[in-house]
Amino acid sequence: MNQEELRSLAMELPEDILKAKWCGDFERAERMIDLYLQNDRTPDCVKTRLEAERKVIRRLPGDYAYTRAQALAIVQKDIPDFTMEELESFIDMGKIDWIYIQGELHTATRFYETLVKVQPDIARRAGLIREDFNETDTTRHREECLAIMEDKGEIRAHIHLRARLELDEEAFKQEEILVHLPVPKPQKNMQNIRILKTFPENGQDGAQVIIGGEEQRARTVSFRQMMTENHPFWVEYEYDSVMPLTDTTKAPREQKRSEEAKAAAAAETYRQEDLMEVYPHIRFTDTVRALCAEIKGEETDPLKVARRFYDYVTTKIVYSFMRGYYTLEEIPEYAMMGQKGDCGVQALTFITLCRCAGIPARWQSGLEVSPDYGQTKGEAGMHDWAMFYVEGYGWLFADCSYGGSAYRSGNLKLWNHYFGNLEEGRMAANDAYQADLIPPKQYGRWDPYDNQAGEAEYTSGGLRGDQMDRTREILEYRYF
Repeated sequence: MNQEELRSLAMELPEDILKAKWCGDFERAERMIDLYLQNDRTPDCVKTRLEAERKVIRRLPGDYAYTRAQALAIVQKDIPDFTMEELESFIDMGKIDWIYIQGELHTATRFYETLVKVQPDIARRAGLIREDFNETDTTRHREECLAIMEDKGEIRAHIHLRARLELDEEAFKQEEILVHLPVPKPQKNMQNIRILKTFPENGQDGAQVIIGGEEQRARTVSFRQMMTENHPFWVEYEYDSVMPLTDTTKAPREQKRSEEAKAAAAAETYRQEDLMEVYPHIRFTDTVRALCAEIKGEETDPLKVARRFYDYVTTKIVYSFMRGYYTLEEIPEYAMMGQKGDCGVQALTFITLCRCAGIPARWQSGLEVSPDYGQTKGEAGMHDWAMFYVEGYGWLFADCSYGGSAYRSGNLKLWNHYFGNLEEGRMAANDAYQADLIPPKQYGRWDPYDNQAGEAEYTSGGLRGDQMDRTREILEYRYF
């Protein structure tokens, strides 16, 4: 899906197509889309919206793979006494996402992962080891990082990663390919970035390798090459992740930082785009404006207003694995009404509320990187979070996903920490939502909103995420 099609998602669908879509009669919806596209009276802008909707409709069935009976069987593998009545109850309470397909209810493909993650009773009944949040390795690591930050005023880590993309054999063609792999860009928490190696190298077997400029909103290393055999593309890079501690209960001059660091924060500025709507998702709809006013109340201090927005997102919107973002027409409103969302949905909701209230806010995303990942999984995971600007403090961070997890588990110290701060375990490649890739892709991206894992396309067409193997390997992680 390209950017023009994405922006068109803010436009309403014709009612007959909308009815067919939510009845799950996708074949009828596509037939009607074709009729509208063939009709000379249909405006071009509506045709763009319908072309986008065709892509949405074709993706939905893959995001909702299970009938009721199949979903029940999945849970009963771990919980034999789990009943259909319980399944229906979770569906009614909005804890299991669903749609109709050809008149039959289907649950979200990752519904069980969500239940186990956010429903402790389900995890216990499934026989999964679920320690108290405050006793897990991940939480201990975050608390150790916070202790270092409280002692030193910051935390620093040198991180060395390799990002890799390889096509599945079924997707391989002897054809020219364009590959983008995300790499870190200089930001408040990212320093001393070095692109160390690529494969292929520039000029190797005719490959054209371009290291994206540091000013790019979504920074990548791109590869263009005529493929004669299937081989991986990878980039190896290192950087210093530096996270200063901000105590949001204290004035800027009272922060435990050097005078130089305080002066640097005071000198930070924001872009006008950090206050703007970005269609289709960062929009000041009537719902967003009403909720913004309700949460903000009579408060005028930007820091306190942002804290109210953070509290709302972390305490009211429960974590849930999501279907493809471009199948959602307006993400913050979806989260506000449905009271659920993953890290990106929560970050976008916070950003939209801030901008609606006149507080500059922006997207930051890439990877979550920590010794835990290196020891247990061997690779970094994808993650999204937010930044917001307050005069005197400069740019601050808000990780509503980590904060919400801490809140639900009663760890109020970490809940408070993730308003204003992160930890050192991040690789930030993007500082804007829906940022264009450079060089531009000819076909729509598999993830048109963000770039954390990599994108690829042939000259004859784009490639889906399930046609590529994309990994992020931790090679070194050390504190300094």
